[in-house]
Amino acid sequence: MKHWLKQLRISFGASFLWLVCLIYFTQGFRSFVWTAVSYQIKDKLKLSPSSSQFLTSIAFFPWSIKPLYGILSDCIPIRGRKRIPYLKIASLLSLFPWLILSVNDSLRSARVPLMILLTVQNLGSAMADVVIDAMIAEAVRHERASFAGDLQSISWMTMALGGICGSLLGGYALTNLQTHEIFFLFSALPAIQLFSSGFVEEKSVSNKEFPGNSTLDEGSYSINGRSFLEKPKNNVSRRKRSQKSAKNGLDASQNFQVPQIDGSLAIKWFHSLKMASITLFKAFQQPIIFRPMIWFFLANVTVPNLSTVMFYYQTETLKLEASFLGTVRVVGWFGLMLGTFIYSRYLKKMKLRRILLCAHIGLSLLTLLDGVLVSRFNLSVGISDKFMVLFGSALSDGVNQFKFMPFLILSGQLCPPGIEGTLYALFMSINNLGSTVGSFVGAGLASILKISSGSFDNLFLGIVIQVLCTYIPVAFLFLIPKEVTGISA
Repeated sequence: MKHWLKQLRISFGASFLWLVCLIYFTQGFRSFVWTAVSYQIKDKLKLSPSSSQFLTSIAFFPWSIKPLYGILSDCIPIRGRKRIPYLKIASLLSLFPWLILSVNDSLRSARVPLMILLTVQNLGSAMADVVIDAMIAEAVRHERASFAGDLQSISWMTMALGGICGSLLGGYALTNLQTHEIFFLFSALPAIQLFSSGFVEEKSVSNKEFPGNSTLDEGSYSINGRSFLEKPKNNVSRRKRSQKSAKNGLDASQNFQVPQIDGSLAIKWFHSLKMASITLFKAFQQPIIFRPMIWFFLANVTVPNLSTVMFYYQTETLKLEASFLGTVRVVGWFGLMLGTFIYSRYLKKMKLRRILLCAHIGLSLLTLLDGVLVSRFNLSVGISDKFMVLFGSALSDGVNQFKFMPFLILSGQLCPPGIEGTLYALFMSINNLGSTVGSFVGAGLASILKISSGSFDNLFLGIVIQVLCTYIPVAFLFLIPKEVTGISA
């Protein structure tokens, strides 16, 4: 381990490695402060479960537009630099909302101001996530490409460590500290992030270079060695397409080149943004790309998310303490890591359609455990509520990882050369947007069933509906390429 870390430090520099670890640790440690946010909304604002879920869904919307941050940083450098200035902006956006909420009780106790500040904070976190991913992608190019897996491994490890620490300390902090004190303590992490970004050097972009140039080669899309894109039938059609591309400023290989434009820098930025957007659109309109992404979007949208309702039920009806719920999240993190290990060790050669089918069947059965908990049947057979919650959390997070790992694998295989970072951010945004819409659907279902704080009579019915909806995405598995497995080509 020591030798491995030394090799990474020599290759990338201590400042860069520290920044990567810090940002990913902060992403995981967010559970520390968001536990306090959940109790603030429930206990101080006195919002119903559906209203609470609606507020948090709005606050997390910035995670659904991640490609926008990637395109901006790619195409519009600030003082000649594309990453560090945006990382500093992201750190400021992450820092100030927590500081404001820690000192102003009226803002953290009002619905709209709290929602706005939480949205701004998520904007900063999502932007930092995109920028550090782009910096990692740039850092492992050429002679350091062999360290790509190592950087990803250390990123995931530090995020998992942050999640475990945040979950453990979050429940303890709620028991011993005031909410505003928790907000202030967490603000130290984006402050350190802002300070640390000043120690990472970044080469200046030449004025003659146009950020956002990218290459999209139609012949480069393949999965498991098999190309899925239609190629020209003959040389004549290839020549015609090349001539048509040339008229649109493209070469015969579909390489998008931003022309040299005389005029103001703003005009150059506009054309760079335009061409980057066209490149992204051209890539995404390919059936082999948008069909799987439609499935993952539907898999989130069609299943109502009742997590906030269950949080209210666990705290109000089951009387579970904040410290115990923190422990539940820790168990969930270990379940996630176990799921990752099982997938990598035993399931990566299995076809993704089969994995996703089994994952949804497993999720439906685990959702039934919530029904057992709500019906109180577990007590009649001598199983405690705490055991049910702990057991269900570990298994749910593990099975969810069986669903998320194919998404990561397929996204990596579908990204064409030249726009990997931006297109991958788009894939993640589609998944995040689906989760956000699923939360809205869950909030709507809770409202229709009149589930509110202290009134959970129809919660069992809501869980039954959730179980039935879990099977809807199974009917659309034909959108996933039939032969694809977890092994890249």
